[in-house]
Amino acid sequence: MANKQTAGREQLGEFAPKFAELNDDVLFGDICAREEELSPRDRSMITVSALIAGGNVEQLTPHLHKAKENGLTKEKIAEIITHLSFYAGWPKAWSAFQIAKEIFTHEKKEGQLMTFDQLSNSTIFPLGEKMEANFIGDNASIGNVTFAPGARNYWHSHKIGQVLLVTGGQGWYQEEGNQLNYSKLETS
Repeated sequence: MANKQTAGREQLGEFAPKFAELNDDVLFGDICAREEELSPRDRSMITVSALIAGGNVEQLTPHLHKAKENGLTKEKIAEIITHLSFYAGWPKAWSAFQIAKEIFTHEKKEGQLMTFDQLSNSTIFPLGEKMEANFIGDNASIGNVTFAPGARNYWHSHKIGQVLLVTGGQGWYQEEGNQLNYSKLETS
């Protein structure tokens, strides 16, 4: 294995040091280093399949990048996801295809910059108009959260506010002091 994994320690090291150690040293260290038993390409194929079957799309992006690095092609990934759709479920496959499409469609050759059209069409939030003035106002934070089907998130507050962007699915939300609201992404 060429690169030592450090994501566990970087993201969870202070909060869960043992889990971070197991993630970096055992899962992505000892297990992934066993290339005689299972090639990196096959290991990627299994990992991606398991993540899709489990509906763990929030973990899929880095593993699809690794699968691509390990030699899995766009055609092979498309076939894997298509096959899984009949065993793991159509919605899971559909979600996986959206991520795989981003990774395998918008390939750029080394040293080649993406065109404006490629860049503006490559994300769920395409480029907008250029903002000429500096931002003035209160601080804000942004994050990305994926909720599993049926998840329940108990009442909590965001001290500096929150912008809720529904990018898929449906659910209920409530602002403090207001009625419960239903939100569903409408697609045409």
